[in-house]
Amino acid sequence: MMQSRTHTCGQLRLEQIGQTVTLAGFMENVREVGGSLAFVVLRDFYGTTQLVVEDAELLALVKGLNKETTLQVTGVVRERSSKNPKQPTGDIEVVPSQIKVLGRCRHNELPFEINRSREADETQRLRYRYLDLRNPAIKQNIVLRCNVVAALRKAMMEHDFLEITTPILTASSPEGARDYLVPARKHPGMFYALPQAPQQFKQLLMTSGFDRYFQIAPCFRDEDARGDRSPGEFYQLDMEMAFATQEDVFSVIEDVFPPIFAKYGTYNTASKAPFRRISFNDAMETYGSDKPDLRIDLTVQDATELLSGCGFGPFEGQVVKAVRVSDFSGTRKQIDKLCTDVEVVSGNKVYWFKVDEKGEIAGGIAKFLQDRKEQVTQALQLEKNML
Repeated sequence: MMQSRTHTCGQLRLEQIGQTVTLAGFMENVREVGGSLAFVVLRDFYGTTQLVVEDAELLALVKGLNKETTLQVTGVVRERSSKNPKQPTGDIEVVPSQIKVLGRCRHNELPFEINRSREADETQRLRYRYLDLRNPAIKQNIVLRCNVVAALRKAMMEHDFLEITTPILTASSPEGARDYLVPARKHPGMFYALPQAPQQFKQLLMTSGFDRYFQIAPCFRDEDARGDRSPGEFYQLDMEMAFATQEDVFSVIEDVFPPIFAKYGTYNTASKAPFRRISFNDAMETYGSDKPDLRIDLTVQDATELLSGCGFGPFEGQVVKAVRVSDFSGTRKQIDKLCTDVEVVSGNKVYWFKVDEKGEIAGGIAKFLQDRKEQVTQALQLEKNML
């Protein structure tokens, strides 16, 4: 039993019917039914509970409150006459005998609706971050991070790794980005640097005889935003092993990561050990990236020998690479835009042809390939409706 409440808003069930309970949370919504009855939704970190206000005095109090006012409610649990199977607490409701206002919301209108805060303007969300974080969907991201970090810690310690926290204020070291600098108060004109990674510290730990180290390490890098991490600050699982080969490191990662991704990942699945090994050169040649997403079937094939001598001028004496797009049904306008986008990113001219629904090569440079249609189809493994 907690001092300010006996239960949370996501805890009550049919087993508590008839009990007097105390809840605390934010008033999410009020729905008046006539002049003598109101339904109030009370929300806290754990969920929501419906209150049924039948007392005239309490009804007058509730009607004068704005949404998101903080309340402490004492009342009796009873079974709902109309249950809501979509809610964990949908079988019960609480009839208040006492309502205490812990914190009054002074604004008649909130900057955005709590449960739809992700649709609001980003500036407003950041300004009223404490309201944004009341959205269960936003809150769940923080809960997920907590669970993943806890699972990583548990798994690493089961593999005999020791968690060691390395310094934050340190000297500058050569890394891939600019440092964030902190003035040293007692040494005018001198600065600390925030670590871009704990690289030097973990190497010192290895030479000191610590066999296996890890930490959920904060990294500070003064760089532009990237698709896979936030600018400025991010956290990473940092680890180091003494007397270990590359395969030893792979073995630990293959054991640690899959169960966590299977449990907490979006698709509840993960790659099984051993992970596929791809050399840097092979990755760049086949996928055009050193960190390819293997769920995407777009691969690069060398077609230089296949298309040499086809009579198409721009191919003569050049390296020619082909990318197949299966089940393509785009228009000519969409193809032209796709080619333009690729040219902007790669700096190279793009040419195209497609295999139509009849299996014929058509469009783009198709006329230069008619004399070697069978060879092109077989070598590139072309299928119908492929670009």
